[in-house]
Amino acid sequence: MADTEPLIKVEHVKKYFPIYKSTFHPERNRYVHALDDVSLHISKGEIVGLVGESGSGKSTLGRCILNLEHIDSGAIKFHDRALYVVKGNAIHELAKKNQMIFQNPYSSFNPKMTFYQVFREVGKVYGQSKEENENRIQELMKLINMTPDYLDRTPQELSGGQLQRLAIVRALMLHPDFVIADEAVSALDVSVQAQILNLFMDMREQLGLAILFISHDLNVVEMICDRVAILYLGQIMEMASAEEIYKNTLHPYSVALLASKPRSNPDEPIHREALQGEIPDAVNVSPGCRFYSRCPRAKRGLCDRKMPELKDVGNGHLVACHMV
Repeated sequence: MADTEPLIKVEHVKKYFPIYKSTFHPERNRYVHALDDVSLHISKGEIVGLVGESGSGKSTLGRCILNLEHIDSGAIKFHDRALYVVKGNAIHELAKKNQMIFQNPYSSFNPKMTFYQVFREVGKVYGQSKEENENRIQELMKLINMTPDYLDRTPQELSGGQLQRLAIVRALMLHPDFVIADEAVSALDVSVQAQILNLFMDMREQLGLAILFISHDLNVVEMICDRVAILYLGQIMEMASAEEIYKNTLHPYSVALLASKPRSNPDEPIHREALQGEIPDAVNVSPGCRFYSRCPRAKRGLCDRKMPELKDVGNGHLVACHMV
């Protein structure tokens, strides 16, 4: 059960990547609008799903939360402390509490190091004593249900599922409060996915972790997430509890996105809402709704001119749409 007080607060965050910048002609400057006024919060013991098409800004948001990318405006707070004011040794301490699990476990480990060497290196860098490091390794190996003999192996000797479980060990070595899982199960077989997803739920229950779960797999998100935020071209279109958003989908983009997910039951009815047009340019953005050019409900003169606010329509269900 999640605490009510947010551990992570993302408040009106904007992140633009310059593709052309001129000191003498600033009117010619052009930017990719990766994140544009994004706000969400994550509480201790809560799993929040972040979904959307490729290029919607999901990984960029994760990198900003971990302070790997500097935001252009807004604020990201950890335990009510703004990350942009964190300097020097405090950044080192912050990294202990915020960790990331990457999509491809093969590329996130050094192929020449054994897993014991990897985990021991983490302890050395962050000041763990050898005894504390050893105890933590053994504790986490039990959590992921793997025997200690795997520690003497290198990445090429293990399967993808085994590697991803050991990637989780690495992320948990420093007793973090918050973990970002960026497509952490997308490259795994379905049977292995189930093992990793059960492990995420155990992490939430046993360790009280807050988790931002970034994924394209809408069935997985529905299964393990407490709340879901749907991102489109750098803006949140809809956000609610997982149960609410899957049973009472309101935004036209969310309806189309969720209708595309594979059915678990062949008798399950299909509700499709046709999308028209092309994905708009993330550089020359419209002053109105980001989804205007593809929306079957769009109203000319309103949706193309005025950006909708992310409003609460009841039961903590937030929607950014003029037609709702």
